[in-house]
Amino acid sequence: MTEGITTPGAGWRRADGPGERKPPKRHRRGGGRRRRSAEVAMVDDVEFTSYYGRPIIKPPVWKTPDVPLYLFLGGAAGSSAVLAAVADLSDRPALTRVGRLVAGGGSIASVGFLIHDLGRPERFLHMLRVFKPTSPLSVGTYILSPFSAAAGATAAVELLGWFPRLKRFGGVVSALFGGPMATYTAVLLANTAVPSWHDPHEQLPFVFAGSAMAAGGGLTMIFTPVAEAGPSRKMAIAGAAVELAAMHKVENDHGIVSEPYHEGRAGTLMRAAKTCTAVGAGLTAVAGRTRIGAIASGTLLAAGSLLTRFGVFDAGMASARDPKYTVVPQRERMAAREAGRQVGEGEGRSVTR
Repeated sequence: MTEGITTPGAGWRRADGPGERKPPKRHRRGGGRRRRSAEVAMVDDVEFTSYYGRPIIKPPVWKTPDVPLYLFLGGAAGSSAVLAAVADLSDRPALTRVGRLVAGGGSIASVGFLIHDLGRPERFLHMLRVFKPTSPLSVGTYILSPFSAAAGATAAVELLGWFPRLKRFGGVVSALFGGPMATYTAVLLANTAVPSWHDPHEQLPFVFAGSAMAAGGGLTMIFTPVAEAGPSRKMAIAGAAVELAAMHKVENDHGIVSEPYHEGRAGTLMRAAKTCTAVGAGLTAVAGRTRIGAIASGTLLAAGSLLTRFGVFDAGMASARDPKYTVVPQRERMAAREAGRQVGEGEGRSVTR
């Protein structure tokens, strides 16, 4: 890769080539009159990546493991809240209790990791001062806050055994926010300029939704008697299928931007995630109605969901640090627009004839 640099009085030159290049000689013709010609290139073509090799976009300042754990716990809590509401309506008290406890514990833990990533608790409160419908971060804050409050309160009264009506009301509220809670983080990532998050913006919400369903179904399967865990098994298998299908498109349908999902630490995490999710879903279908099978498959599904969140996070950060994932897609889009413009001009000339 050749970098363009400047030196005082020398103009642009190649970083690995000679210093200043002399302009080509001009030939006289016809009585000593100079021929006016088109502009002549004074240097060779160079290919630029970024200024002194630095990233073109600023990588997010989010920290590991705080943000990936926040993504995982929030998704698992959201799907568990939905499961708890379904179990309450279908008279499954054990699954209802487990779903509420997982939702409450996951939501409180996710808020804790988010605040730790922010550095100061008051920063989270500052985000509640303004509601901007056009900002995924602002909308997400107003999803996380009522969800975590309702889920946490419901889990508390579930443990204490107080106020059964309040317990059911809190379960309904947390279930209403559970679906958006499981997916809004994908919209938040895709709304950034990070190439490996932004380009698959259509598939990433499905990845997070399926991953959340697999995690919630798997975690509730572990702690629920198999006689009542039917909804958990169904949600886990469906979520695993959605996650694997959507993740396949993220990893293969976006050209060079999909490359970070296959390389380095992110690639290792994504391969492990797909293995855990696929094996966990298969084991759920085959042996999920046994206690040992439920524990093993639920653990694999939860581990697959956790690894998916870490893998997606690492792939995005890698794409933000390397300038080629910003430059190459931009040049491809410019070339496509130019080709389309030329085709349009050609069709216009043929019509005028």
